[in-house]
Amino acid sequence: MKINRIVPDLTVSDLATAVGEHAEVLGLKVLMDHGWIVTLGDGAGPQLSLMTRDATAPVNPDVSVFVDDVESAYDAAVCAGLEIVHPLTTEQWGVRRFFYRDSSGRVVNVGDHA
Repeated sequence: MKINRIVPDLTVSDLATAVGEHAEVLGLKVLMDHGWIVTLGDGAGPQLSLMTRDATAPVNPDVSVFVDDVESAYDAAVCAGLEIVHPLTTEQWGVRRFFYRDSSGRVVNVGDHA
């Protein structure tokens, strides 16, 4: 399995304000806006996601890791005995993903683009 990118996910109460702040301070542009999550980036690779509440999962992730084989990652998480907090799901926006909780309580969103 290859990791394609890792994106921090920050939970915010006011999405528009948070987007404006991070765009202004860091010079980032909106790359994706689903209304509940906005991903900012510089066009060269580094990204930051801001979200109010995940649209389909019971909790917000702390970080998103995009891989080339999400099924292998899911199997590895299950074999490791990690808590799966969002099952392997193909979402409406074209991402196949699952969430696990690590031993520190952090929620990791692992996905790939279908």
